[in-house]
Amino acid sequence: MANITKKVSWSSRADESGATGERTPLLNGSEQNPHSRQPSEGGSIFQIGRLSTVDLEEEITSDEDSLRGRPKEIPHNEKLLSLKYESLDYDNVENQLFLEEERRMSYMGFRCLEISRWVVCGLIGILTGLIACFIDIAVEQLAGIKYQVVKKNIENFTEAGGLSISLLLWAVLNSAIVMVGAIIVAFFEPIAAGSGIPQIKCYLNGIKIPRVVRLKTLVVKVCGVICSVVGGLAVGKEGPMIHSGAVVAAGVSQGRSTSLKKDFKMFEYFRRDTEKRDFVSAGAAAGVSAAFGAPVGGVLFSLEEGASFWNQMLTWRIFFASMISTFTLNFFLSIYHKKTGDLSSPGLINFGRFQGDSVAYNLYEIPLFIAMGAIGGLLGALFNILNYWLTIFRIRYVHRPCLQVMEAMLVAAVTAAVSFTMIYFSNDCQPLGPEHTDEYPLQLFCADGEYNSMATAFFNTPEKSVRSLFHNQPGSYNPLTLGLFTLTYFFLACWTYGLAVSAGVFIPSLLIGAAWGRLFGILLASIPSKDTIWADPGKYALIGAAAQLGGIVRMTLSLTVIMVEATGNVTYGLPIMLVLMTAKIVGDYFVEGLYDIHIKLQSVPFLHWDAPATSHWLTAREVMSSPVTCLNRIEKVGTIVDTLSNTSTNHNGFPVVVQVSGSDEPAKLCGLILRSQLIVLLKHKVFVELARSRLTHRKLQLKDFRDAYPRFPPIQSIHVSQDERECMMDLTEFMNATPYTVPQETSLPRVFKLFRALGLRHLVVADDENRVVGLVTRKDLARYHLGKHGLEELQLAQT
Repeated sequence: MANITKKVSWSSRADESGATGERTPLLNGSEQNPHSRQPSEGGSIFQIGRLSTVDLEEEITSDEDSLRGRPKEIPHNEKLLSLKYESLDYDNVENQLFLEEERRMSYMGFRCLEISRWVVCGLIGILTGLIACFIDIAVEQLAGIKYQVVKKNIENFTEAGGLSISLLLWAVLNSAIVMVGAIIVAFFEPIAAGSGIPQIKCYLNGIKIPRVVRLKTLVVKVCGVICSVVGGLAVGKEGPMIHSGAVVAAGVSQGRSTSLKKDFKMFEYFRRDTEKRDFVSAGAAAGVSAAFGAPVGGVLFSLEEGASFWNQMLTWRIFFASMISTFTLNFFLSIYHKKTGDLSSPGLINFGRFQGDSVAYNLYEIPLFIAMGAIGGLLGALFNILNYWLTIFRIRYVHRPCLQVMEAMLVAAVTAAVSFTMIYFSNDCQPLGPEHTDEYPLQLFCADGEYNSMATAFFNTPEKSVRSLFHNQPGSYNPLTLGLFTLTYFFLACWTYGLAVSAGVFIPSLLIGAAWGRLFGILLASIPSKDTIWADPGKYALIGAAAQLGGIVRMTLSLTVIMVEATGNVTYGLPIMLVLMTAKIVGDYFVEGLYDIHIKLQSVPFLHWDAPATSHWLTAREVMSSPVTCLNRIEKVGTIVDTLSNTSTNHNGFPVVVQVSGSDEPAKLCGLILRSQLIVLLKHKVFVELARSRLTHRKLQLKDFRDAYPRFPPIQSIHVSQDERECMMDLTEFMNATPYTVPQETSLPRVFKLFRALGLRHLVVADDENRVVGLVTRKDLARYHLGKHGLEELQLAQT
């Protein structure tokens, strides 16, 4: 029986650099690599992702079969990492062209560049705020129409009978709306599925995720999240705002759209990974600010998720983008609500103000908050484990776009059916007083002047349900209602996360936690006490929401500030911090955070903050890849073309060496050059012989490299004649003459620190005589983080 390769990616498209149907290359999977590992017994290579799969029945090639006899030297498995993902070139290529341009620039030129950076950050904030405003208004209007239609239908059939028609109407409306959102995601841009936070985390970490910051991705993301929320799924629209802000930043900062093939001839200096990644950080922060009205939390989110190479001015620019974003959203929402100038809607979700006696807490309540954090950690771990296995099920059986759309429609219909059933059988009727603020109260079988309390939670958008749990008066919900809602919504949210729709997990997590937190408060309030308000349900709903969200996503610093800013009261700063820390500690004991799980399942070479604790015994010699493909400083064009065309290696960085004339000594390191640079040089025919024969030869400039960025043409599109293959290419002017190098005995933690702090892509390992003996990339480091646990997960998935 033929060996089968199953591969999964965040995008159902084939890798842009390869042909359709080409197998996703795996780390060190080439024949030439002496450290290549043989496949596991049975020959099944199984890469786990979240959204979609391609080429599920592709036979392993003869090249892969030839790897079976390779020896194993280091006990780790490179198949856990995919070559589909490349690193960003955050470190500037300081070649002669770059240095000449920088030296020609005057002080005023640098000042103009700095002003341009502030202008770009301002534009990022404005556009992100406008997108958030559009999403909020669209969801409010469309959801309002849907709920009014369903409510009117329910009221008509409550007395006359035939509520099954109301159930059918609700399910059909949900499925139809979700179908639209699932189709545009599954068939047009699969990378737009989910919240996008794992992908942006990877980008900020220094990993280039294909198609993640495209204009098409943004359009599908915005339309998809509107359909998901209006369609009644257990999702939120806040998480996708982070991805949307990042896409806006990536586009605005480049001064052009490669998707529309439109170049505005602006911000050309910023067309490189170094600048683009900084602006994407600002865009992600602006997205957090627009979503939660938390500009400081947005800055901390970008810092916590990827940036270790910050400076003061960059931090200020990110904060500026965040403030502009929340102000823009505030201003335009005030116009929409006919309260121009009333800036009382800082974010897409407004928790409302926690004021009065209900915000007070006593010292003896802190242990209760910590206990709630532990409960949140346990429930979060359960959520993540269930979603992990559900993801594996989707990989195996729900891999085609049509199946993904059908699953999304099924979940939408089941969500409507479960919601209707819970409301129908609930007898929790509450008086409809003047303080009641719900827009769609359902009376159903309650007496006149009363409403169904279960409908307040289910028959509403998730954001409004969260706010009602925070601020409704004590007695608005009975314990049974909250318990049943927590149980059902927990499993609905777990099932929903990972569908082929644009949606976030922040709001469902908050809603689940707010429900069981309010239940916790009600049970405490039943204990006799002299203080009648010590266990205010709204207060414990907030703590429960923080505990549940922290238990699922495992964010601490940024999430604490986001929650404090969203509530508008710093009083809860300490309890929220303790709750989030406890939830993370307890949850991490069982499983990683939800985003980290999906990053690992996607085989992304993600670098954490620190090297593994037990890695000091490893040195650069054990980590590096060798032998290394090197190029001579003056190299034959045919050799360069053959090296770049070698699909079995697909290297992106090449040490440049020089041989001392008249000497028999091995060549020594003199620089480093990237694949993208070599492709531009071949495209422009920068050959020694041609340069000598041309009287008016235009010197290649940095602009030529920036114009090709970021979609450098593949080597297959570069035509080189047989005569040109015999020409020579001088790399002296274009290579980075001062690459970072380390000796062979450098410890792994030190190598790791260099990569993480400097944002490196390649690190050359040289001996005492400056001869190249190896090359370290982020994939060489990331594979050790997976360790035994990651290998067990892969083997388990293969079965």
